[in-house]
Amino acid sequence: MLLQQLIRIPSVNPDNAAADQAGVTHEQAIADFLADWLTGIGADVTLEEIQPRRPNLIARFAPLDGRPRILLGPHLDTVGVEGMTIDPFSGEIRDGKIWGRGACDTKGPMAAMLGALAENKDILADLPVAVDFVGFMGEEASQHGSKHFARHHAKDYSFALVGEPTSMDIVHITKGSLWATLVAEGVSAHASQPHIGDNAILKLARALLTLQENLEPALAAYADPILGHSTMNIGMINGGNAANIVPNLAKAQIDIRQTPDLYASGGALQLLRETIYQLRLPLEISNAHENPPMETDPENSFIQKLLATDPRTKTVGAPWFSDAAHLSDGGIPSICIGPGSIVQAHTKDEFIDLREFEEGQAFLTKFIRSLAE
Repeated sequence: MLLQQLIRIPSVNPDNAAADQAGVTHEQAIADFLADWLTGIGADVTLEEIQPRRPNLIARFAPLDGRPRILLGPHLDTVGVEGMTIDPFSGEIRDGKIWGRGACDTKGPMAAMLGALAENKDILADLPVAVDFVGFMGEEASQHGSKHFARHHAKDYSFALVGEPTSMDIVHITKGSLWATLVAEGVSAHASQPHIGDNAILKLARALLTLQENLEPALAAYADPILGHSTMNIGMINGGNAANIVPNLAKAQIDIRQTPDLYASGGALQLLRETIYQLRLPLEISNAHENPPMETDPENSFIQKLLATDPRTKTVGAPWFSDAAHLSDGGIPSICIGPGSIVQAHTKDEFIDLREFEEGQAFLTKFIRSLAE
C-alpha cells in the first residue's frame, strides 16, 4: 500500500529538537521515492534543492503551455517522534486504521492525492486545466519550501490544494502566526546577596504578566467572524544556571496567532514592538518569525467545483497555518484539504482511519475528473 510505503520512509524535519531520534532525517529519501513513483505514472519530475538534502519536488503531467494550472501540494516532512507510544515508521494496519508518524499529517493526504493522480493518469495531459503535484520541504518549521516555490513559480498557477488533514472540508481561511523569543537581562551575583544583582527571571516574569494584561485586549480587537480573535500564548520560559546564582539572563518563547485584519494592519510583530515600547518593558525581541494568514474567496471557481464534488464538503476556517499561507501570500489562491482529522496530527499514536482515507482519495479522483467539464 502506497501510504504504508510513505510512512516507512522517515522524513522528520531536521529542525525538530528531537530529529536525531528518528535515525534518518531530511526530505531527500521521500523525495527520491516520489520522483520514481511519479515518473512511473507519466510525470516530468524536478527536484529543487532548497537546503542540503532537502528538496521541493515538482511533478508535471502537462507542459507549461499557457493553460490554467493548479497544484496538489502536501509537505514532505513530519514532526519528530520523541515520546511516541507506537513504532513511528511501521505503517501498521490495525482496527481499521493505519498507524505511524505522518499517517495523518500529512502522508495520508499526500497518498490520497497521489492515488487520485494515478487513477486519472490517462487524462491528465489533455485536461483543459493542468494538474501538478508539488511536495514541499520544511513545512513543520520555517516553511522554506513553500516560500521558495511562491517566489519562483507562483506566476504559473491559478489555484493550490494544500494537503492537510481537514476531514475533507475546504479550509479557505486560517490565522497567521508570530513566533518570537523575549529576552530579559540582569546582573549575576551570589545568591547569598541577591540585592547586589539584578534577577533576570523576576524581570522577565513581571514583564510577561504586564505584557499579557495589556496585549491580550489589543489582540482581541482584531477579530474575524470565522476565526475568532487573535491570541497569544507564552509557551516556554527558561533562565539561570544554578540555584545559588542570581540569573543574568532569562528568555520566554511566545506564539501569537493573528487574524487577517491584524496582519493587514501591520502584523503581530509590529503590535508586539509597540506594546513593549509603550509600556517600557525590559524586554528585547529576538528570533521573530512571522507567518501570514490565508484568506481565499469562497466564491473562487475552484472552491465551487470542490463543493460540487461532494455535498458533505463545506468551507471552514482554521486557527493553524500551513504552506497554503505562503502560497496565498505569493499570489496563488489556496486552500487546505485532505482526509484525516487535525486532532490526530503530531500525536504520540498518530493514525488515519482507512475508510476516511479511501473516501478522500475518491473525492480527489472525482474532482480531477470534473476539470474536464
